[in-house]
Amino acid sequence: MNAALSLDPAPTLPSVQQLLQRVHPQRLVGAVVLVREHGALRHASATGLADRESATPMQRDQLFRLASVSKPLLTTVILRLVAEGVLELDAPVQRWLPVFRPALADGSTPPISLRQLLSHSSGLGYRFLEADADGPYARAGVSDGMDANPLTLAENVQRIAQAPLLFAPGSQWMYSLGVDVAGAVAEAATGETLQALFARLLATPLGLRDTAFASAEPARLATPYVSDLPLPHRLQEGEVVAPFEGTVGIDYSLARATNARRFASAGAGLVGTADEVMAVLEALRDVRASALLPAALVAEMARAQLGEQGPPEPAGWGFGLGFAVLRDAAASGTPQSEGSWRWGGAYGHSWFVDPARGLSVVALTNTLYEGMDGAFVDELRDAIYADLGAAR
Repeated sequence: MNAALSLDPAPTLPSVQQLLQRVHPQRLVGAVVLVREHGALRHASATGLADRESATPMQRDQLFRLASVSKPLLTTVILRLVAEGVLELDAPVQRWLPVFRPALADGSTPPISLRQLLSHSSGLGYRFLEADADGPYARAGVSDGMDANPLTLAENVQRIAQAPLLFAPGSQWMYSLGVDVAGAVAEAATGETLQALFARLLATPLGLRDTAFASAEPARLATPYVSDLPLPHRLQEGEVVAPFEGTVGIDYSLARATNARRFASAGAGLVGTADEVMAVLEALRDVRASALLPAALVAEMARAQLGEQGPPEPAGWGFGLGFAVLRDAAASGTPQSEGSWRWGGAYGHSWFVDPARGLSVVALTNTLYEGMDGAFVDELRDAIYADLGAAR
């Protein structure tokens, strides 16, 4: 494992550069895009603006609020505790967190495993995905980990447990606060804070210097914007923006990224850089070289835990532990190899790993939601495969 990260020289891929020139400034205000193939850096760019109003250029070492890009990183931390024998994937998490006993509609409180929390099959949900502002998570006062709520992690977990389970654990897939609860399990099992666990089990081994649950360098944070016409508008503190039609939306607190007093959300709370996200993905892709996790645990991360059940779109994807896994490339209509991994983050991020091609891609932008699930995501993917050769 590397003692520290350094920024390699910046080669570029022509189709990727052309795409980036087209999307600024109407679709994306700014972006940092990295591509590695078999470990070699094939593309590195910082384009557009980190802050439009001050005309501040995007920098490669720009800090971003990572949102759900946090999930694979904290899942890795938790799986390192599994590797150490501190936690078990299939034991009831109530062993370490006895207060966490959410009930089904019939009043029963079934056991929930760490595997179910990390694969979003636990029966939990997200407040932002509720159809109205008076849903059970809203009534319980649950935080999704991105707002200004002053709750502690323990208090938030207690509130999550007050809301009814949406289905029997292990029977369905639903994107959820499961990774946040898994973070609380890790704290309870070790007696360490999640930030301390992140530092010990991931940041120190990989030489991550900028990634944490809060930053002391607010000037390095990219300013977030919201997709809009004719140009994206600047995201405001406390603004609620729905990523999907028919949902109440995410309550965004920009101040949370510099406030170490807010609870550490394992599912949405990290701040970091594109190069440090890439370092984690590369350590997982080439785990035999990095020794970050036992290969068997990375294989579990990369296995669709519920078979064909998983994210409703795009087609052909299931969900492993911490990220989506491509089951059927033909159904998805993607040049990615089956077994590829992907996910994103609500502030405007996407990433994927194609292990069969030795390919890792990180695209952190400051424009939601175009950078997470807009046309840019597939356009970038296709440009990369066009430049590198789809069948190499």
